[in-house]
Amino acid sequence: MESEPVVHITSLVKRYGDKTAVDGLDLTAAPGITAVLGPNGAGKTTTIETCEGYRRPDSGTVRVLGLDPVKQSAKLRPRIGVMLQSGGVYSGARADEMLHHVAKLHAHPLDVDALIERLGLDSCGRTTYRRLSGGQQQRLALAMAVVGRPELVFLDEPTAGLDPQARHATWDLVRDLRRDGVSVILTTHYMDEAEQLADDVAIVDAGQVIAQGSPEQLCRGGAENTLRFSGRPGLDVGSLLKALPTDSAAAELTPGSYRVSGQVDPQLLATVTSWCAQHGVMPEKISVERHTLEDVFLELTGKELRG
Repeated sequence: MESEPVVHITSLVKRYGDKTAVDGLDLTAAPGITAVLGPNGAGKTTTIETCEGYRRPDSGTVRVLGLDPVKQSAKLRPRIGVMLQSGGVYSGARADEMLHHVAKLHAHPLDVDALIERLGLDSCGRTTYRRLSGGQQQRLALAMAVVGRPELVFLDEPTAGLDPQARHATWDLVRDLRRDGVSVILTTHYMDEAEQLADDVAIVDAGQVIAQGSPEQLCRGGAENTLRFSGRPGLDVGSLLKALPTDSAAAELTPGSYRVSGQVDPQLLATVTSWCAQHGVMPEKISVERHTLEDVFLELTGKELRG
């Protein structure tokens, strides 16, 4: 029996005046970690805020853990955690004070002191929020989102502005949440973060989900893998192509630089090297390049993730 989705959105529309931020968006997120990617202005933040109950849809349906986040917010809020980019913290509150306060709002919170230590906040616990660095504020917002042991947590740019050590500590925490049965919906501007963490990736552009699947599925769905090698200029590419499987392609990109694309596997590699041997060619700099999530994103949106 399949698990019920933690988020199910159908034909969501949200407008601000004459601007349509979300335009008939459909999205289903299964238990686990779902990353929502999109260029600036794509509608992803509005979509997430609608799931959190902060925005009311103009049309369409949104269900989070089976509940309407606006009409059934009282039932939903104890079951979710929300990390806001703005932090959502009183500027004069101390970091440890704020986290202990949030923990007391929940029946079975995480160990606050352990969470503070894990996220590297132990040295600044008595510092007021406004005096924390941007990275410390980010880590505190993350701690506040997860301390109540939510069933589902929304993380908006959870590692923005963090140093590499804090970033990897955050990744480990997110993985532990999944291991403990907590589902995560995260937005990120880091492709490697989505590839490292996400079970599922939804790419949003112009207010719609234009592609969704696991990182592996999305990468397979774009351009095929590519084999590159160098040799003497002017090789008979047509002859090479005849030796390859029918769904392959071959080209000399620049003099002496060749690209073979298709289903790159050991058999194709052996075919290329065998053809080179038959034609007296010593291939150099042979490399297999796999399609990345960033390649897929650029092909689908025509934009960098950071617009």
